[in-house]
Amino acid sequence: MKVSHALALLFIAWFAVLGRSQAVTLEVNEGNSTCIKAELSASFAITYNTSNSTRTAQVSLPDSATVDTGSSSCGTDSSSPWLVAVFGAGHALGLSFSTNGSLYSVANLTLQYNLSDTSTFPEASSSDVVTVVSSSVGIWATVNTTYRCVSPSTFGVGGETVTFSNMRLEAYMPGNDLSPTESICMADQSSTTAPPTTASSTTTAAPAPTPPGTPERGTYSVKNSNGTTCLLAQMGLQLNVSYFSRSQNKTIQDLVNLTPSQTNSSGSCEASSATLSLTQEQTTMLNFTFTLNSTSNKYHLSAITLLANWSDMSVALLASNTSLNYLRGSLGRSYMCNAEQVLAVVPAFSLNTFRLQIQPFAVTTNQFATAEECQMDQDQMLIPIIVGAALAGLVLIVLIAYLIGRKRSHAGYQTI
Repeated sequence: MKVSHALALLFIAWFAVLGRSQAVTLEVNEGNSTCIKAELSASFAITYNTSNSTRTAQVSLPDSATVDTGSSSCGTDSSSPWLVAVFGAGHALGLSFSTNGSLYSVANLTLQYNLSDTSTFPEASSSDVVTVVSSSVGIWATVNTTYRCVSPSTFGVGGETVTFSNMRLEAYMPGNDLSPTESICMADQSSTTAPPTTASSTTTAAPAPTPPGTPERGTYSVKNSNGTTCLLAQMGLQLNVSYFSRSQNKTIQDLVNLTPSQTNSSGSCEASSATLSLTQEQTTMLNFTFTLNSTSNKYHLSAITLLANWSDMSVALLASNTSLNYLRGSLGRSYMCNAEQVLAVVPAFSLNTFRLQIQPFAVTTNQFATAEECQMDQDQMLIPIIVGAALAGLVLIVLIAYLIGRKRSHAGYQTI
């Protein structure tokens, strides 16, 4: 009897765990049509203050989460689509979306939590409702496809973190259900085994691709809502990508240059963040996010996202890193690096930059401010100075030796 009772409790606990791990389904509707649908699991790590210490609360998005119909919207010509899920005692998770016609993305990730919820935040020293926002978190997909990422993906939102898993979502939906065609995140692609070759099939090895050479330098800009330029960039860009090739039936390493004449730029500028999005021929989208530290007045490149859907790819490539620290500059100055830089993003993707100058904040009169040069440029300037100084020193030593030798030679012929 006791054994049966214990087994019953075990089964109850097991099903409770399974219930908590299931993805929550959320939909935003307009009339009889669905414009946003998400199936996901989410957890949050939230740090808060007590009277004498700091604690971190681990919160999961419960199965009881529902869509806030008052805040959620399919969007209009002047407003973005929003999915807002509410749960618990005044907590909310929000996703806003944007599109350029061929791709859609999560433009903002918002987390709201209520510190007066004593069951979640015991002994909190405040009862405030706190809202934190992060832009350009790296969730992108081709229009009319479902974004899929089963692997856990963690994003920083203010000082908190949000972790998604078992995630399938789509915005700007043409139908009422998720598209069977999927844009798969990089974390899932890296764990997918490449399709095997069969003994009966014969394939001809494709010739090795010709290196593309140094990319052309492009000029890109972003304007704010009043039409004023808020971000300037000039740079040559080269993508170094690993992907499974259909024609060669294996994973290859490829170098692809961005062509400025075929690339459109867009983006946004906020007080502490700025985004530059580059789209080439509807098959390549490269996104840069810059973050400004208002305390130190320093900025840096904090995130890079690449979405590539080239004809030779077996699946579209989605690669993102939101914890970078490149291209560091000071507010009111531009950052310059003429030397080639290699910006590692993920194992399957790195970005090579050439003759780069960028200013993501405090742009005035549509011109770059005084440039802060990268260390590589400074080193390259030092090399000819050092070589020149060494040659000058050598010439001076030879001249002194010659004069001393000549003086001794004259001394040997003096008359007694």
